[in-house]
Amino acid sequence: MPQLVLAVHGSADPEAADTIARLAALITGLGGIQPLIGHLDVQRPSLADVLTRLSGDGLGRGLEQGLDLGPFEAPYANPYPDPYAAPYAGPERAGRGAVVVPLLLGDGYHRHIDLPATVAAARADGLECALTAGLSGEVAVAFSLYERLRAAERRAGGKADAIVLASAGSGRPGGTDGAVRAARQLRQLLGGERGPVPVRAAYCSSTGPDAPAVPEMIERLRVSGHRRIALATHLLAPGRFTRALAGTDGAWAVSAPLADHPRLAHLVLRRYTAGRLALTPGLAA
Repeated sequence: MPQLVLAVHGSADPEAADTIARLAALITGLGGIQPLIGHLDVQRPSLADVLTRLSGDGLGRGLEQGLDLGPFEAPYANPYPDPYAAPYAGPERAGRGAVVVPLLLGDGYHRHIDLPATVAAARADGLECALTAGLSGEVAVAFSLYERLRAAERRAGGKADAIVLASAGSGRPGGTDGAVRAARQLRQLLGGERGPVPVRAAYCSSTGPDAPAVPEMIERLRVSGHRRIALATHLLAPGRFTRALAGTDGAWAVSAPLADHPRLAHLVLRRYTAGRLALTPGLAA
């Protein structure tokens, strides 16, 4: 089997690494494959480091030669079991090739510039490597947002009368499309449960008049008469943005980030399967 590699942004916050480790453990428990983690910024090993090691040493030996894999000895408890999944029997041995799954909610610089360049360099070094789509706009992300939001509402003791979907933001054209689509999907999910409720996308790093900052959007909703304004955190892991959201004036409830939600583990495994088929097309016959 090709090696699954998660391409993650990276963060100086230790809680971010813990969150990604929980996701990796979920993936191992659900799919029986142990992912490697390659960082795009801040942390080590970098994605380039991971792919270089795999292309140089062989995928079977990459797990044994110094890559920090995190605590994957036991599968993470999964409240959303897949009835068609095989029972967990320990991580499978990686074979030739690698499938890189971008753990990214947006389609900004990392997804379109440095990630493809890093994968292209690994291919030039002789590694068979598939790069899959990221997580942007996926229904699994919307359901994860919905469930994390409902948990935040329960902690706050009621239901929000308006939602701000708080995303990172991007200066690249189309980079915030995933957030806009997630807001629309979340609005549909909430509408089916409680009737019409405003859901507005806003950004932790504002990029212009069409990309309002989170505090600005909260103020707009307050002027419109809303008081229970919840923040649906469209971010993967704890860090400076989640800390800023937790201290935002006017936020009645703030949901947790998404990376360790079981639905995202299932999504990553679907991405891995698609990438594996791209590397070995005979499997799809």
